Amino acid sequence: MLSNHFKIAWRNLVKNKVYSAINIFGLAVGLATCLLITLYVFDELSYDKHHEDANRLYRVVTGTKQENWAATGAPTALALKNDFPEVEQATRLLKLPNMDKMLLRYTHNHQQKQFFETNGYYVDSTFFELFTYPFNYGNPRKAINQPNTIVISETLASKLFGKENPVGKVIKVGLPFGDYNYTVGGVFDDKNKSHIDAHFFLSMRNGDIGNWVDQQKNWATNNIFYTYIKLKDGVHSEAFEAKLPAFLNRHGAADLKALGVSKTLTLQHVPDIYLKSNMDNEISANGSMTYLYIFGSIAAFLLLIACINFMNLSTARSEKRAKEVGIRKTMGAIRASLVSQFLGESLLMSLLALFLALCFIQLFLPAFNGLTQKNLALFQNPVFIVSIAVTTLLTGLLSGLYPAIYLSSFRPITVLKGKLINSISATALRKGLVVFQFTVSIVLILGAIIIWQQLSFVQNQQLGFNKSQKIVIPLHSNQATTNYTAFKDEVLKNPSVVSAASGSTYPGIPSDNDLLFYAEGKSVHEAVDINFATVENDYVETLGFKLLYGRAFSKNFTADSASIILNEVAIKQLGYDPKTAVGKNIYFDWQNVRHPMKIVGVVRNYNYESLHQEIKPYGLTTTIGDKHHYFIASVQTKEYSKLLADIEQSWKKINPDTPFSYSFLDQDFERNYQKDQRTSSIVLYFTLIAIVIACLGLFGLVAFSAEQRTKEIGIRKVLGASVPSIVALLSREFVRLIVVANLLAVPIAWYGMNLWLHDFAYKVSIQWWVFVLAGLLALSTALLTVSFQSIKAALMNPVRSLRSE
Repeated sequence: MLSNHFKIAWRNLVKNKVYSAINIFGLAVGLATCLLITLYVFDELSYDKHHEDANRLYRVVTGTKQENWAATGAPTALALKNDFPEVEQATRLLKLPNMDKMLLRYTHNHQQKQFFETNGYYVDSTFFELFTYPFNYGNPRKAINQPNTIVISETLASKLFGKENPVGKVIKVGLPFGDYNYTVGGVFDDKNKSHIDAHFFLSMRNGDIGNWVDQQKNWATNNIFYTYIKLKDGVHSEAFEAKLPAFLNRHGAADLKALGVSKTLTLQHVPDIYLKSNMDNEISANGSMTYLYIFGSIAAFLLLIACINFMNLSTARSEKRAKEVGIRKTMGAIRASLVSQFLGESLLMSLLALFLALCFIQLFLPAFNGLTQKNLALFQNPVFIVSIAVTTLLTGLLSGLYPAIYLSSFRPITVLKGKLINSISATALRKGLVVFQFTVSIVLILGAIIIWQQLSFVQNQQLGFNKSQKIVIPLHSNQATTNYTAFKDEVLKNPSVVSAASGSTYPGIPSDNDLLFYAEGKSVHEAVDINFATVENDYVETLGFKLLYGRAFSKNFTADSASIILNEVAIKQLGYDPKTAVGKNIYFDWQNVRHPMKIVGVVRNYNYESLHQEIKPYGLTTTIGDKHHYFIASVQTKEYSKLLADIEQSWKKINPDTPFSYSFLDQDFERNYQKDQRTSSIVLYFTLIAIVIACLGLFGLVAFSAEQRTKEIGIRKVLGASVPSIVALLSREFVRLIVVANLLAVPIAWYGMNLWLHDFAYKVSIQWWVFVLAGLLALSTALLTVSFQSIKAALMNPVRSLRSE
């Protein structure tokens, strides 16, 4: 029986080559797209799932009236461990502000390897008691117990040491305030995914920042320590979290009152952080559950569109199979046998489509990895292999079930007399499915257009400063900061360099420095949280900030050591008028001492963060903190390669032991939109795929419609009908369906894109012409598809089409 079903299925495939090719190709493209997105989704869902006690791991986060902060004060972790028997262990992770890179050096046999490495974090010795990292070398329980030890990733170990065991070897870590020796305590496998995207860990007990860390006892300040706890088995996180307000009040009430702030502590389940957390000062860029829902929905709809093609073509060609069904039923075949035969044909097509889909995936996976910035492999996850089988089976059943039931329902007497008429319900269903296909396609077209508009808007938006032609050089070594003045003087000799300055940060990267400032006549309880950058005198001119009132910093004013420049938001929240604020004082309290700062300038609001966030209070000062973290040069040249070569030569002459590294400010700022850029590209590609699959089905339906009406077309031509009138006749019905799809797609797309735009503080408005454009694009694409077959049918010689069978 099975072999017979297989033979019949194969003969039908071979006999109807065009329709088989359309179905198999459409299903293959749908399957390939669906499986690629499934690979991506599995990878995103895998973050922090590998930790042995993941269900008991929580991050403690800070909440204030203004924001939610991913870190806490330094004393939090130890106090939680001491106060609560429910806490099995606690640990901290520290990411130094404005230190996105550290200089690593390893010297062996008088040969030195050195480079800047990102994603390095200081951690407590208990870190590996909470988090599971498989170790290639060393013991995770002891790897970071000793002062000045470092644990490195397998990738970093291969860069520094090749294939040898590096445990016990010494790496010199270069920081702006000195070089420090760290002994390698272990090497961890970095294949597992985590929201802590670490390349190396440094022990918190050390000779560089260790003393400073030990001095951090205040509960209100320095909220830059990421605190993690492991709860004991059976402890409910909700009940434990309810105890945190009393805990914070018990330990931190005095410090918080003195600073004039209030805050709360809450828990985040570690496996939820990557996809569900969007706080200020996250350790690294997180994913988005919303985007997973979007991509998953697109994958499902694309596969459904491909299945619809199969259903439409199978039911449309029902007349071709009607007599076969009639004869089989007359010979005694029961309906269940016929259903199994037609489902077998559908499953056979799904298997052939799967083989083609796997070829497509292997072909396009490198490009997809480049697009998503991942390293996905086809069979790396056993669950994915199961999903391939399940998806293929469901595709075969979904696409073949309705045609199987419909075809097997024919009455033998009717079909053998040749009186089969396509039922109204079957015709209506086909039309409905075509409308569904193009509704999805038009929604995707609208989504792609609006996403492109928004990204163009944020890239071309006036940010309040000049981001073009700015070269940024990190000063992340002691040599670079010590020799900064000499390097700056050397660079300024180049005629292509207009101005240069240094700063603790620059627009487009996170700024972690903030203080609570209050105006004259007010107290700390009315303070405004103001982020600030510590800068050199020429910083305002170099970055092109627009001064509205007052002046920039100048070496001619010695009092500028106690001066500050504020943006409009800060001035207004402090209660001043921007026109009269210059010359007035603001204050901050530190260690119970009030410190005044004079406002010397007001700059126009500028976006120092991405346009996802509204502009917050911001200031520039010359004294609070270290200003020599980044060197910024404003240049005027068309020969960038020559200019960069000259600057590198100056760097090597002055800083021979520090590698030269640079970036462009506009590119740094655009990295804030990388996730949105990837989304835009993925939606665009999927939109094209959806249109191709939908048009494939439309092509098949038009071809079949023309085939059914061959004699009618011949008679019309004999009676004088023109080619355009016949094309219009065959196209009219499908054009109506596309118009209906447009009407359905508009409200769906409008609602969906408004939800997406909600994540941007500054966004485009959705214009009416976007919907018209998307509709015209879909309509013109459909017309091109329909016209090809229609014109071919209209040009057919009527003598041939009217010839008797």
